[in-house]
Amino acid sequence: MAKLLIVEDDESVRTLAARALERDGHNVTIATDGAQGLDMIRQARGGFDLVVSDIRMPEMDGIEMATAAGREFPTMRIMLMTGYADQRERAEELNGIILDVVQKPFTLAEIRGRVGKALSCFA
Repeated sequence: MAKLLIVEDDESVRTLAARALERDGHNVTIATDGAQGLDMIRQARGGFDLVVSDIRMPEMDGIEMATAAGREFPTMRIMLMTGYADQRERAEELNGIILDVVQKPFTLAEIRGRVGKALSCFA
């Protein structure tokens, strides 16, 4: 299936999303913040099929990470997650880089469905 990177500072959300997506057969790598996520994207030379990242994180947030990754790897596909309405509005400025913004909290079925939909757009 797909090679995914999940970038999330909340361990419970990160674990929940990773397990749900691994059950769908995806190869999942995890990062605990945007800086680590960007490092992993660079190490993989943008080779992830989809990056699923929280917006609000310490050190480097998901929007900063998405902006940097999109600059370096223009074909990078990124989906953001947030529990904050004001953060969702910030993501709207990244049209063309961000495929979708998932509202937290989400169900296992919802994250699996949204990732599946994002991946099918490029199949």
